[in-house]
Amino acid sequence: AAGGPMNPERTLTVIQKQVVACGLCPRLRTYCAQVAAEKRRAYRDQEYWGRPVAAFGDPRARVAIIGLAPAAHGANRTGRMFTGDRSGDFLYRALHQTGFASQPESVSREDGMRLSGAWITAPVRCAPPDNKPLPDEIRNCRPYLERELAALPELRVVVVLGQIAMNVYLSILKDRGAIRSRAAFRFRHNVLHEIGPGEPVLLCSYHPSQQNTSTGKLTAEMLRQVFEQAANCSG
Repeated sequence: AAGGPMNPERTLTVIQKQVVACGLCPRLRTYCAQVAAEKRRAYRDQEYWGRPVAAFGDPRARVAIIGLAPAAHGANRTGRMFTGDRSGDFLYRALHQTGFASQPESVSREDGMRLSGAWITAPVRCAPPDNKPLPDEIRNCRPYLERELAALPELRVVVVLGQIAMNVYLSILKDRGAIRSRAAFRFRHNVLHEIGPGEPVLLCSYHPSQQNTSTGKLTAEMLRQVFEQAANCSG
């Protein structure tokens, strides 16, 4: 992460423009457009974003948060990561409590939300059917994530939300030669992994999916503790 570009803002802006214009995965593009045209009844009067979703946050972030993919009626509707769905409600509340977000809830791209010291991204930028991206779709999208992480000059901590995010991040590290094997890194909630000199530490968290939060597998307190640890490690 050290010795990154002199102007992370400019680099990150270029990457996000490329993300939004991306057409590498026809299945996902078709699905996002279809959802945007049909809409959910509750959002019938809203214009859906319906395109790949850019990452979002502070170019001087010390903490990067990697999710999974936009929700069909969440970020695919609002055009901003983790915005407009229950996963996002859970995440932004924890980020607000730990000083990373300017407000506790996130309803639209224009709601004034600002992140301080954090960058929110994902391995897949289009909403996938059934929340299940295919392996080749993850591969197509991975370079955007790689380039973003490389463009964050002050990065100290990478928080992965769920096993897929962890696997993608470890594959980036392995291909870069930063780790020899992914097998040494086990996914467990709120567990910190040291990667090596000059590399951000890796912090694991369950994904704030409705399935995890409604069953109590992930509580608001558990998620807050993850970001308290992230704040402590990034100081």
